[in-house]
Amino acid sequence: MDNSEKTKAIRRIESLLDAGSFIEIGKEITARATDFNLKEVETPGDGVITGYGVIDQNLVYVYSQDAAVLGGAVGEMHAKKVIAIYDMAMKMGAPVIALLDSAGLRLQEATDALEAFGSIFKKQTMACGVVPQISAVFGSCGGGLAVSSDLADFTFMETQAKLFINSPNAIAGNEKSKCDTSSAEFRAGESGVVDYVGSEEEITAKIRQLVSILPGNNKDGGSYCESEDDLNRLIPDISRTYEDTAIVLTQLSDGGQFIETKKDFAKDMVTGFIKLNGYTVGAVANRSKIYNAQAETETISDGSLSGQAARKAADFIRFCDAFSIPILTLTNVSGFTATRDDEINLTREAARLVYAFAEAEVAKVNVIIGKAYGTSYQIMNSKSLGADMVYAWPDAQIGMMEAEKAAKVIYAEADMQTIKEKTAEYQKLQTSPLSAARRGYIDAIIAPEETRKYLIGAFEMLYTKREDRPAKKHGTV
Repeated sequence: MDNSEKTKAIRRIESLLDAGSFIEIGKEITARATDFNLKEVETPGDGVITGYGVIDQNLVYVYSQDAAVLGGAVGEMHAKKVIAIYDMAMKMGAPVIALLDSAGLRLQEATDALEAFGSIFKKQTMACGVVPQISAVFGSCGGGLAVSSDLADFTFMETQAKLFINSPNAIAGNEKSKCDTSSAEFRAGESGVVDYVGSEEEITAKIRQLVSILPGNNKDGGSYCESEDDLNRLIPDISRTYEDTAIVLTQLSDGGQFIETKKDFAKDMVTGFIKLNGYTVGAVANRSKIYNAQAETETISDGSLSGQAARKAADFIRFCDAFSIPILTLTNVSGFTATRDDEINLTREAARLVYAFAEAEVAKVNVIIGKAYGTSYQIMNSKSLGADMVYAWPDAQIGMMEAEKAAKVIYAEADMQTIKEKTAEYQKLQTSPLSAARRGYIDAIIAPEETRKYLIGAFEMLYTKREDRPAKKHGTV
């Protein structure tokens, strides 16, 4: 056994948890199987270190696969140790963190290993929506273990790690040099199953930050910490970067704290967590541009909503609702993305987004910061879909479509001067925030610089929200 590898597995846990807080469980457990000379092989801990500790005074349960023991492969006793950790975490109401580095199923144990994998899947399913689950992929994570990583609520991946169901060379017409489908870049940017890619040290810091902002379980009623930020703080320049809502959310949050999820996937939709008056709030926001530190811009969308963006938002909303985290949306959407690839999945993903918003029972607040046109607006947490409070900035545009396009449709035979006049008329009567406010579709028109104050007030007011729903087992969307 390579002691340096053993130390690496332990070191990952110790660097993640508060110093001296880790308590190991099941240290003496070894493999039970004896086939194919396993009896002659040392299997300390059966290839996984399990236990509990704290992160910033928050109890967490953790398991770290030890690649030095049979490649960290999952066998019968390995799985039993993981399951025991899940059972304790659900009893105590604390997150589970998996540090994955494994060769996959233990071939020497065959059906015992398969049964072991299935039992982990079931336990993760039982824990889903009860306690947060976080996975971090180091080294190899293939086959069934890749499924396990995606059953977690959040997945982190080390830059050189590999995550796959089928290896790149096993995919028809592909080879690793052509497209490395197991790479962190592919998994974060293309498949969207990875929230963050970085070094081990960066991943450790991100997980600690995430644990500190999340509730420990679904009964905690949200996460709170004392805030020293001014509740009435004005943000004078917030409207200047409204197209990049990652910046807007950072400006709105207490102390500029914004934890973005799935940053490299579907960049036209921003999801993540902010703090408002010390309370954790989940944020979902349309984005059409990205501004870098040099104020240079990258256009990533024409303002339309893509299928991937809808999927990203729906998954995030369902997590927030499961753990009683209130939801804020920043809306700036002009329609749906019109491409062949999007059209394949867009109706399904749009329907899932509708379902996620409408089903969510937590407090929901929407701020229309730009365009809000057609069905794409309706599915972005509109009043009719169940938003508790809807605000709009003065320059927002709300309606079926842009005023000029509407005028050209209604007055198809008119000259340009008439079109111009009717555009202005349509803008005033149908697409202005004042028009929507008079119909009760928005609750107030607010100055952009006062947005933070209004949001804190709204979520404070909605803190005790209760809502009756039809009795059912679960939905089917």
